[in-house]
Amino acid sequence: MNELILELTEISPRDFFGQQNEHIDLLKKYFPKLKIVARGNKIKVYGDDILLEEFEKRFEMLTAHFVKYNRLDENSIERILMDTEEAGKSPSSVKSGETLVHGVSGRLIKAQTPNQRRLVDASKKNDMVFAIGPAGTGKTYTGVALAVKALKEKQVRKIILTRPAVEAGENLGFLPGDLKEKLDPYMQPLYDALRDMISPEKLTHYIETGIIQVAPMAFMRGRTLDNAFVILDEAQNTTHAQMKMFLTRMGKHAKFLITGDPGQIDLPRRTISGLKEALLILQNVEGIEIIYLDDKDVIRHKLVKKVIDAYKTIEHHN
Repeated sequence: MNELILELTEISPRDFFGQQNEHIDLLKKYFPKLKIVARGNKIKVYGDDILLEEFEKRFEMLTAHFVKYNRLDENSIERILMDTEEAGKSPSSVKSGETLVHGVSGRLIKAQTPNQRRLVDASKKNDMVFAIGPAGTGKTYTGVALAVKALKEKQVRKIILTRPAVEAGENLGFLPGDLKEKLDPYMQPLYDALRDMISPEKLTHYIETGIIQVAPMAFMRGRTLDNAFVILDEAQNTTHAQMKMFLTRMGKHAKFLITGDPGQIDLPRRTISGLKEALLILQNVEGIEIIYLDDKDVIRHKLVKKVIDAYKTIEHHN
């Protein structure tokens, strides 16, 4: 049995190993044939040479991630341990994603997973991109970051964020207040993302002057959207007519990003989702790219991924 000794330098072992060594337990789960012992700032690993070499490569990727983001969580570890595409690259060549936006309080906003980076690359190369995946995969957040980046770099003159006004079990007509008051709670996830990336004063100015517009899909009808980065969020809840209307609003020097989760459709029964239909119709159209994100891209609380997995199991049996 061969031995490998790895040492943490300039990294807190407590933060890297996790509470009660929970991160080490994950490593043991993914390398069941290795004996892994963590003491102080060192990890001793015993086992076959080929497995030790693979372990060392993954360990270097984990430390590179920790140095970059100053944190390590279960989702990050699982992504790094399971990502076969990145495995053949040296840690220095593994891109964690360029900084898209310097957010509020100096926060660096980046694409954090391989599929999120694919979404960024797709947006650079194409004027229309679909980002498809379950809750928590960063579709909307990454999209808003791309839009803010384009605005700051003067690639576009305005940002337009829209959602079809359909909710699970709730009708906007029953909410109190005028239209803006009714729609603001529904548009909250878009506002939340914007608030992370733009200071309150500047965001208020952008909204008041129409540089950033957050509006329901009905406001898109009859408009031609030029020089704009336009995001259609929750697109699974569009009808055939809404999706066709939206896609044909595209004007000169515009970028369109359509996000959605075909597994969370809130439309009335027997109503075909405009998103599902569009994915079939447009899959081979040049200049349009479709990026699929999955549960490995979930960057919310670690329980979100477990919830998605649990529901998948039940839906598979049904």
